[in-house]
Amino acid sequence: MTAAENVCYTLINVPNDSEPPSEVSLKADLEKGEIKAKTEALKKVIIMILNGEKLPGLLMTIIRFVLPLQDHTIKKLLLVFWEIVPKTTPDGKLLQEMILVCDAYRKDLQHPNEFIRGSTLRFLCKLKESELLEPLMPAIRACLEHRHSYVRRNAVLAIYTIYRNFENLIPDAPELIHDFLVNEKDASCKRNAFMMLIHADQDRALDYLSTCIDQVHTFGDILQLVIVELIYKVCHANPSERARFIRCIYNLLQSSSPAVKYEAAGTLVTLSSAPTAIKAAAQCYIDLIIKESDNNVKLIVLDRLIELKEHPTHERVLQDLVMDILRVLSTPDLEVRKKTLQLALDLVSSRNVEELVIVLKKEVIKTNNVTEHEDTDKFRQLLVRTLHSCSVRFPDMAANVIPVLMEFLSDTNEAAAADVLEFVREAIQRFDNLRPLIIEKMLEVFHAIRTVKIYRGALWILGEYCSTKEDIQSVMTEVRRSLGEIPIVENEIKKEAGEGKTEEEVSAAPAAKLVTEMGTYVTQSALSSSRPSKKEEDRPPLRGFLMDGDFYVAASLATTLTKVALRYVTIVQDRKRQNSFVAESMLIMATILHLGKSSLPKKPITDDDVDRISLCLKVLSECSPLMNNIFNKECRKSLSHMLTVRLEEEKLSQKKESEKRNVLVQADDPISFMQLTAKNETTSKEDQFQLSLLAAMGTTLKKEANDPMASKLNKVTQLTGFSDPVYAEAYVHVNQYDIVLDVLVVNQTNDTLQNCTLELATLGDLKLVEKPSPLTLAPHDFANIKANVKVASTENGIIFGNIVYDVSGAASDRNCVVLSDIHIDIMDYIQPASCTDAEFRQMWAEFEWENKVTVNTNIADLNEYLHHILSSTNMKCLTPEKALSGFCGFMAANLYARSIFGEDALANVSIEKPIHLGPDAPVNGHIRIRAKSQGMALSLGDKINLSQKKTSV
Repeated sequence: MTAAENVCYTLINVPNDSEPPSEVSLKADLEKGEIKAKTEALKKVIIMILNGEKLPGLLMTIIRFVLPLQDHTIKKLLLVFWEIVPKTTPDGKLLQEMILVCDAYRKDLQHPNEFIRGSTLRFLCKLKESELLEPLMPAIRACLEHRHSYVRRNAVLAIYTIYRNFENLIPDAPELIHDFLVNEKDASCKRNAFMMLIHADQDRALDYLSTCIDQVHTFGDILQLVIVELIYKVCHANPSERARFIRCIYNLLQSSSPAVKYEAAGTLVTLSSAPTAIKAAAQCYIDLIIKESDNNVKLIVLDRLIELKEHPTHERVLQDLVMDILRVLSTPDLEVRKKTLQLALDLVSSRNVEELVIVLKKEVIKTNNVTEHEDTDKFRQLLVRTLHSCSVRFPDMAANVIPVLMEFLSDTNEAAAADVLEFVREAIQRFDNLRPLIIEKMLEVFHAIRTVKIYRGALWILGEYCSTKEDIQSVMTEVRRSLGEIPIVENEIKKEAGEGKTEEEVSAAPAAKLVTEMGTYVTQSALSSSRPSKKEEDRPPLRGFLMDGDFYVAASLATTLTKVALRYVTIVQDRKRQNSFVAESMLIMATILHLGKSSLPKKPITDDDVDRISLCLKVLSECSPLMNNIFNKECRKSLSHMLTVRLEEEKLSQKKESEKRNVLVQADDPISFMQLTAKNETTSKEDQFQLSLLAAMGTTLKKEANDPMASKLNKVTQLTGFSDPVYAEAYVHVNQYDIVLDVLVVNQTNDTLQNCTLELATLGDLKLVEKPSPLTLAPHDFANIKANVKVASTENGIIFGNIVYDVSGAASDRNCVVLSDIHIDIMDYIQPASCTDAEFRQMWAEFEWENKVTVNTNIADLNEYLHHILSSTNMKCLTPEKALSGFCGFMAANLYARSIFGEDALANVSIEKPIHLGPDAPVNGHIRIRAKSQGMALSLGDKINLSQKKTSV
């Protein structure tokens, strides 16, 4: 057994730089030294024994010269010393000297100082020798009646451990403790006594609980927690007892302790599925989230609410509590808010959607112009997306939501404004009755839009959906207002010349002399004002974009003007007004082209934008029916098709999700009658306390363990050869952030191997927790050595090392067997995840590490290769299935995954099928991986390289 597996009671810090003292000097200090010297010597003795030294000669010295001392520090150190010192002879008999020690502890149990009594009782919990405990039993019993609670509660623990280990020493312990519990007033003593009865004699514990079940709410929280655990265990083992105790659990939901409320709510849900019970538990969880300040607690309790929602019958109960759940939004933490909004969105129904929207609108308005918290912008984005989803699912709500959200188009946070714009685009296409309202609001906020991307989107919406003469003229007015005076080039040159003149006038002004505080003169230039900033302040938004060289918005403007001009021609019959409007549109395009070709903007216009604007000019000059149809009908059809496809995808994913959650019962499944089931069959659900304990220890039972392919044998790595003197193989068990290496070491020689040590080292973000202790292996003997490794990040780690040993009787140096490397698979830490296209693009731009992997495979089909990569890398394909369907010889797909450490991994697969090489030619192309850390990008690239080729089974 390694040190990690041994039960540890006391941790002692050992200074590494100190020299080990000799036994003679220690003996002298213990015999003749002062109290301080004896204390230091005793500490050194404890450290030496912990390091494996025997020191049998010091035992009697300590009994004679140290044990009688009354110093509290020495008494505390002696408790540690007696815990670790060998108490038996090699043949297993108790040392004679221990009788003296036993007598000393009998006196300590009768000591007037309660601290010494309590500490001694705690020490007795650790003793495993019944011969030492037997003479002390009367003194331990007497401690139950001590005036101080510290002594009484430790006496209960001592009696419990002695009863558990050596029942014959105190056979009447449950009865004794039950009588003690009835008369006890101190909360901690009652808790320890009740805890003992639960494990030693459950019936007595239930009898006591029955007598005081109405007073449970007045008990201390530590006792209430133990009562909740008892009720859970009793009802779990015997469901017929539920009715007896469920009222008690209801009462504990009102406890003043958050821990008790949490445990009581969890127990109530497992004991009863009645709507009133679920509602009470959910209400309790919500109160906990709101009142607790720790974000980790909030997230854990939110997870419990989400678990409740997964049950179809519980979901209906939670739908009535949506408004209570939304109270959690008052928490400033973004992760909590994100989970809360997602939960509220999953629970929203036609009954409560109106109230939900009102609350979300208020929250959106609250975030306006609030910049004191860094996550305000992200929270606003979340709110906009939630409102978007509500409006799509419940179209009647869109009219209430749109006016509030449209205000945010002028927001400086581009991401939130882009989400609003996407929502508005979908709403204006799907809800015909809202178009006038949206157009009106869009024209109101158009002049205030400050980001070019939002400006482009707003132009497109206005160009596509303005259908009345007044709206079209309003669009033209807004465009002219945003563009400023035209022609632009002449206007800008005039401004330059005008400002140049003022500059000459200003330079003629005398420089002002200023006197500083110290009495010296300082000269200040009359040209202190920054000329460009003034000019830029005066510029209208669209002209500002164009002067910065962003001519893509000009191409978007040209398309918009063409659409509205063609529509204006069909609406207005007056030829003169038709020509005037078209001419104005053409003038704007021409002046933008002129500006692009001049040297005024920071960047010249691109050829693509020139082509687009020129095409629009040509279309307006010819006004052919074909172009009219393309501009005014086909564009909208494309958007409609895209939105329909997206809606179908969402419905499909929701359907899959609901199918997952539905509890399917087969027609021929046996019906379980609770009254007819045997006692051992009633435990249909696992014990939650046991499960949580197993999860904390990393030994959760996995259902797939029945599968022979998932057995331990598949994770065994051979470390040495069969012909080596020492054979070793390791089972690698990965449990989230820990890796446990269980190494089997076999001595294949006829010699005894002494000090056989497994020496390990790591490469990558791995850290060895402890050094495995040396072993002695008899001829042909074997042993298991365990080593713990901590993992800090997602990258391929390597564990390497060797086994060194001495052969008994041989005079040669230490022997060494080098082990094979153990490669830690990155796939144990990567899980598929999803994100929006905008988030993917943002991360792609931000992440600085890229790894380009060339496709080298024997797979001939594009789809098959993509699915092979997805299965071997645990990544999720973000590109919709419809976009990948069909065959054109090319494929591009975006993949995304997230590690358990919160690291993101992005990949772009760009592959093609070389048709000219025949139908069996393998796929070729590239996979580009991007990640924040170099290790993640390289490790994922290595994994793809290793698993690209499909192995024939």
